[in-house]
Amino acid sequence: MPKNSVQCNEEGNTLFKAGDVQGALCCYTKALKLSSNQSESAILHRNRSACYLKLEDYTKAEADASKALDADPGDVKARFRRAQSLQKLGRLNEAFMDAQRCAQLEPTNKAFQELLRQLGAQIQEKSVQLSSTDARVQQMFSLLLDPLAQSVDRQKAAQNLVVLSREEAGAEQIFRNDGVRLIQRLLGSKQEELVLSALRTLVGLCTGHQSRTMAIVNELGMEQLCEVMGSGASSVSLAACHLLQVMFEALTEGMKREIRGKEEAILPGLKKILEVAGTVPEVSEGPPLTDNSHMSCSVLLSKLYDDLKFLLSWLHFGRPGLESKLRAIQTVAVLLQGPSDVGNRTLEISGMMDAVISLCASEDVCHQQVAVEALIHAAGKAKRASFITANGVALLKDLYKKSENDRIRVRALVGLCKLGSAGGTDFSMKQFAEGSTLKLAKQCRKWLCNESLPPASRRWAIEGLAYLTFDADVKEDLAEDRNALQAMFQLAKSEDKTVLFAVASTLVNCTNSYDVEKPDPQMVELAKYAKQHVPEAHPKDAPSFVEKRLMKLLEAGVVSALVCMVKQESPALTETCRECIARVFLALVERQEDRGTVVAQGGGKALLPLVSESTDKGKTKAAQALAKITITSNPEIAFPGERLYEVVRPLVSLLTLDCSLLQNFEALMALTNLAGISERLRQKIIKEKAVPKVEGYMFEEHDLVRAAATECMCNLVLSAEVQKLYVATGNDRLKLLVLYSGEEDERLRKAAAGTLAMLTAEQPELCARIPGTTSHWMEILQALLLSDSVELRHRGVVVTLNMMQANKSLAETLMESEVLEILSVLAKATEQSPVSRTAQDCLDKAMEYGIIKKPEGEGREP
Repeated sequence: MPKNSVQCNEEGNTLFKAGDVQGALCCYTKALKLSSNQSESAILHRNRSACYLKLEDYTKAEADASKALDADPGDVKARFRRAQSLQKLGRLNEAFMDAQRCAQLEPTNKAFQELLRQLGAQIQEKSVQLSSTDARVQQMFSLLLDPLAQSVDRQKAAQNLVVLSREEAGAEQIFRNDGVRLIQRLLGSKQEELVLSALRTLVGLCTGHQSRTMAIVNELGMEQLCEVMGSGASSVSLAACHLLQVMFEALTEGMKREIRGKEEAILPGLKKILEVAGTVPEVSEGPPLTDNSHMSCSVLLSKLYDDLKFLLSWLHFGRPGLESKLRAIQTVAVLLQGPSDVGNRTLEISGMMDAVISLCASEDVCHQQVAVEALIHAAGKAKRASFITANGVALLKDLYKKSENDRIRVRALVGLCKLGSAGGTDFSMKQFAEGSTLKLAKQCRKWLCNESLPPASRRWAIEGLAYLTFDADVKEDLAEDRNALQAMFQLAKSEDKTVLFAVASTLVNCTNSYDVEKPDPQMVELAKYAKQHVPEAHPKDAPSFVEKRLMKLLEAGVVSALVCMVKQESPALTETCRECIARVFLALVERQEDRGTVVAQGGGKALLPLVSESTDKGKTKAAQALAKITITSNPEIAFPGERLYEVVRPLVSLLTLDCSLLQNFEALMALTNLAGISERLRQKIIKEKAVPKVEGYMFEEHDLVRAAATECMCNLVLSAEVQKLYVATGNDRLKLLVLYSGEEDERLRKAAAGTLAMLTAEQPELCARIPGTTSHWMEILQALLLSDSVELRHRGVVVTLNMMQANKSLAETLMESEVLEILSVLAKATEQSPVSRTAQDCLDKAMEYGIIKKPEGEGREP
């Protein structure tokens, strides 16, 4: 007779108990087909999961257990079987969570406790293995090259590989572990994300390392690199260009020295770059150009600045013909954007400025455009501004008002903007009549928002704003114009990379994140007396106005724009440009309540490359922004995965005398947070040689800095390596902690006493050395025990207990003093607390030693 699901289940149970697992599996599968009841099906899935476990088919066992839990999350047997399956599948963290839940539901179940213990040990062992760089490198490559791996895992592995390559130790391990050959396979994968990760990893391997770069070039071959550079994906092409630039810098590092034949080696390359720089597509034949070609030439020429003495011998501006003149002016424009000193020298060649100004009046639009752009770049240099103000302002105004071509008008407008901002932020030094800069800015915003204009023309509108925003009235108007801000941010995310510096400069001005020297009041008075010019700040550059502008920028989406700008792999993203972005980020995280917004939109991750690829000042600004975020945000969320370990080095870099006390303080606070997360992070901090620096700041005169350094040490002593420093004889480290535990500054006392409590618990031998640190040690300990602060009292009783447990003679000394009476009072507190319980532990220890006797009829409360 046909069986129902219940009968099939019972038969399966009988077979399972008899050891016929395969027969039981068949019965449970048949029962599932017959069952229409959800709770019954859940039990059948749980039973079949047990069969699959016995048959070592862990994937199916996990799937069936999960189906049972979907129907009944409280099914402890199903959860236990899923935990067992996950353990066998190597998914230890998930298994641990299930086992932990089982133990919570049934705390006395020994099987659950044993599984939990096993998983804890396995996770610890796995963590140790993965902390090895070799293992991590191998794991990352295995994931990247595994076609069956989940895309999320592959992306994470790719990101971690890039992060690892930025550290010298990680880069060397990748290189030595046959990494170049494996990266070569990634380059040939044809998957855009993997190719990008491979290129970025190669950038890390090559940066500043000549011999490694040479080996990589020989291994990969220029043919493959050029093939990647010719990719249809612009992001891949730009990343390949960036890699070649880094390789070029690394390989030419040795050429900074005088090497025989250097001129012959470099001059042909310079000529080729200048040929591209001088090409005017509409006028002359030449190599094909993109919108970014001239900017790339400017950057490359800046890199070769030391060898530009050869340039002037090659540039023959006196050649006859209009085309030669145009090429010369175009080259000058490129030089002024790169090595401007050389550009200025070329402008001084007889007849050059006259040629530029005469061509501005040409009826040919192309000729006008080349000349006006050269004039604009020249106007940006202070030495030239006065000359152009005298000779070119009328011409630029005429072009702006009368030209029928918007390309010329917008460029003429930018020239006027530059000249109008020659006074910088000095409110009293205005070049044009009152209101003129506001009119110019309004027209710039209008063109910026006009999507019918070509991107190049809109870019010039941002160039104008970059200069006009020195004026606080212009900043206020721009901050209020949400459409203009969003149009600017969209251009920053576009394919036109030449706009990056203009956007960054505009944002620096709007956020007032440029450096401002505060003059000495006495010197100001002397200058006024001597009738010398004294710079004046605009009333709208006051902090309250700046704060409102920052809020407007955040609301308009400035963070996502900055994140996109940092990701650009283009020569236009120069170190100076990166510095500007770092300055803006620092301004945006100034208010604690805005930091969450910055982190949520990717600002934390975007700051990491800025601390390694920027000017020295830019690196410091980015590091300080990272410190602010790390202080108030959860570092593990703000910097997930391997990125968390990248944060340590920039924070340690702020612990120098070159940085301000505020930067020192914020770095110490941030390192304190990191040191409290894990031993691996503490080891990273130690490896970066932060411990001696932190110790140095423990002697700082400023109360907050001294307390922050001691708090940082409080977390660092969790590491055995730091504990050894205190155990070592011949130093005053322990003495300093004892003395600080008696200071008036409560924050410092808490930090010092907390460090002392942890050290005496981990290293009992230190307890016997405390009386030798100072004759006032007993007074300091008693003051802790009698403190109004619960936290200080708790630290005091813990130190006392540690001392009593370490040494009987110490316990006798303590019990012979007023400490006995204080502990007795603390132990008799009506409400049980950590302080009262620890005080009672001290008394119990004294009774155990036989130092004091237990009062009759008095027992300890449970």
